[in-house]
Amino acid sequence: MSTLFDKIIAREVPAEIVYEDDQVLAFNDINPQAPTHVLIIPKKPIATLNDLSEEDAALVGRLPLVAARLAKQLGFAEEGYRVVMNCNEYGGQSVYHIHMHLLGGRRLNWPPG
Repeated sequence: MSTLFDKIIAREVPAEIVYEDDQVLAFNDINPQAPTHVLIIPKKPIATLNDLSEEDAALVGRLPLVAARLAKQLGFAEEGYRVVMNCNEYGGQSVYHIHMHLLGGRRLNWPPG
């Protein structure tokens, strides 16, 4: 079954793409929780963190590297930022294609809310 993110990768659904390489795509979240809220996804469809295999280690390891690169390019790497990955319903996952949230551009309090 195709997810919203699969459709964004295939360019069937528009998104404001901020980064792309052969393995990873990053785009602005349509419901931002911070001044900058970017979703970073592997192009390979993996439903949840529970579905990862050893062969996915290098691919998934690229996600925080892209997050750090974008934080620097967007000008908030030194001040700080948050990266989050959710897993399944109770973890807050709403699209079943793993993704990393990059949030920055303001002080992020913990716990959120």
